[in-house]
Amino acid sequence: MTNDEIFDKLSALMKEQLHNESLKVTKQTTFHDDLGIDSIALVEFIIRLEDELNLDIPDEDIEDIQTIGELVDYLELKLKS
Repeated sequence: MTNDEIFDKLSALMKEQLHNESLKVTKQTTFHDDLGIDSIALVEFIIRLEDELNLDIPDEDIEDIQTIGELVDYLELKLKS
């Protein structure tokens, strides 16, 4: 998957999880400040991502990720390996 394809997938999943199809998501969008996602909701989102992308994402890898773009870049690397 390309970086843009991963971004599109993440955006769609985030809109679905937050029940807001008109949500504006960019690579600079932060999970906490912009989307109001707490740590529990983020864990739920990551579990869903793992299922969708057939990946294992360790909790410690997610701790420092703050934006959609950072998660996209992380997933791009993870999917290549």
